[in-house]
Amino acid sequence: MKATARCYATHAFRHTYRSWLDAVGTPVAVQQKLMRHADIRTTFNIYGDVVTDEMTTATSKVAQLAFQTNGAQTERKEG
Repeated sequence: MKATARCYATHAFRHTYRSWLDAVGTPVAVQQKLMRHADIRTTFNIYGDVVTDEMTTATSKVAQLAFQTNGAQTERKEG
């Protein structure tokens, strides 16, 4: 494995780690220290794109609509 590939894999894990910390309710100041960021803005600006459970649920529902194979029309709920 080349050094650049290892760098990308390590960086991807840092995003996952930040997501997991956020998912279990870890305060951002603690996340900053665990990730060894000197500036909390790094924790927010670079690793702040956390996918929430609500986002995952919404995406899953849209995918189910998009990939329906039975041809049935889905009623749209108002409100």
